[in-house]
Amino acid sequence: MTAAPGDQPRGDVSRETTAPPPAAAAVFGPALGQARAFAELLTGPGVERGLLGPRETARIWDRHLLNCAVLTDLIEPAARVIDVGSGAGLPGVVLAIRRPDLQMVLLEPLQRRADFLRETCAALALVNVEVLRARAEDVPAELPRADVVTARAVAPLDRLVGWCLPLLRPGGRLLALKGDQAAREVADAAATLRRLGTVDTSILQMGLDVLDEPTTVVTVTAGMSAAVRSEQRSGHRRQPGGGRGGART
Repeated sequence: MTAAPGDQPRGDVSRETTAPPPAAAAVFGPALGQARAFAELLTGPGVERGLLGPRETARIWDRHLLNCAVLTDLIEPAARVIDVGSGAGLPGVVLAIRRPDLQMVLLEPLQRRADFLRETCAALALVNVEVLRARAEDVPAELPRADVVTARAVAPLDRLVGWCLPLLRPGGRLLALKGDQAAREVADAAATLRRLGTVDTSILQMGLDVLDEPTTVVTVTAGMSAAVRSEQRSGHRRQPGGGRGGART
């Protein structure tokens, strides 16, 4: 069992909740051991440090780990990925575990969450991850643009695209994990999507073969518009400074 430095998961919680279901072996393959170690960190230190709600421990695999892992089926090989508002590492750490070919940047503004992410990546020996403590609008200009930006339960889509699209290269994609209201959010964001010059938006159901409740993903493809360039220069990508925990919907 792997734990973050200075933390030990509570044995009863770990034994009862971190045993992977049969689908986990098919999804994670040779990385299943790392995935289970991450589950132990989330249900132990993650709960103790307020990054995951105690009620989420019983559904750590289906609602969180597997829910996030199927997102990698939409990401091309060796892609550069920025996870906005990474919180406890959902989905960013999960993506890094399942896909060691990815170049992951975990973007998290709160210090305690950023500390947990760094400790977790060290404990899991994830060498393809960089943790950056920053809000999306405060990302250093020299940070390379991403092929993919991911976000889970960060904000409604009409606000989320304004923060995330400037982080993407032209033709890059935002993959936003959403719930039952995905179609309504896309409709509400229509004007913003047009203004930002996006070239495609779709709603996909992922993990149909491994999840009882498939993961709903809104994909938005960035164009090269004057609106995006203007927002990059003016810094109008406003984002709350905190309030996004590890347990997401």
